Amino acid sequence: MATLFSVPITSTGGTIVCTKQGKEEENIYVLTFTSPKDNRLTPTFIDAFILALDIIEHRYPKGVVVTTSGIPKFYSNGLDLDLATSTEGFLDKWLWRLFRRFLTYPMPTVCLLNGHAFAGGFMLAMYHDYRIQNPDKGFLCVNELEFGVPLQTPMMSIFTEKLTPTTFRSVVLEAHRFGGHASLKAGIVDAVGGLDEAVGLIRDRKLLNKAATGIYGTMKEEMYSRVLNGLDDHAGNLAWRDKVEDRNEELRAEGLKEVEKWEKSYKAKL
Repeated sequence: MATLFSVPITSTGGTIVCTKQGKEEENIYVLTFTSPKDNRLTPTFIDAFILALDIIEHRYPKGVVVTTSGIPKFYSNGLDLDLATSTEGFLDKWLWRLFRRFLTYPMPTVCLLNGHAFAGGFMLAMYHDYRIQNPDKGFLCVNELEFGVPLQTPMMSIFTEKLTPTTFRSVVLEAHRFGGHASLKAGIVDAVGGLDEAVGLIRDRKLLNKAATGIYGTMKEEMYSRVLNGLDDHAGNLAWRDKVEDRNEELRAEGLKEVEKWEKSYKAKL
């Protein structure tokens, strides 16, 4: 396995290392990111990740990109909420940009989930084309419900597109934790295993030459046009949420009046 290049993650002293896997003629690029302690999706991590993807696209032959973690316990533990909320434009300038890059990447992408992928880490996995999960350790979970952080449109839409309604409900409204075999049964991942299984999937599905004609990214843009629209219209998403909240306030006020009216009537009958 030859090392092609590495990109530093300056904020944590971490790195993203690109290696070439498989037979010599197979262009399987493995991006292994190590950003202690749990691969949080911070601006510096995202900048390094996107740069690594850009280097592969512009400096190497077309092939398949596999992403995985060099930290055995975690693929990614999602966002650093304090940093995300204190960094102006974090969502549209960093997180949506990362999601968009994977959604439209001009080569097949495979997410090799070696450990836990929570919240934003799980979402990042879903923005890949294929997913393989460790069968013995690690969970996939969207746990925002448990600490009161609502999900925005690009966080939700990728699950809507790629999961069945029943699984989507379990992910979002139950914060269910999916181990490898449960993820496979639910259709979240394509296989369980490690790097050997990832390479096997790439070969079995004949992914190595899928990017050769140059339209692989375009096909994904058309496939996931609704998700792409959400990523590209951050202001529109916020305006829609404001409109919904205004309507909710109106309905709550109307409901409260009806409750008060009922209470007066009920007490008068006692």
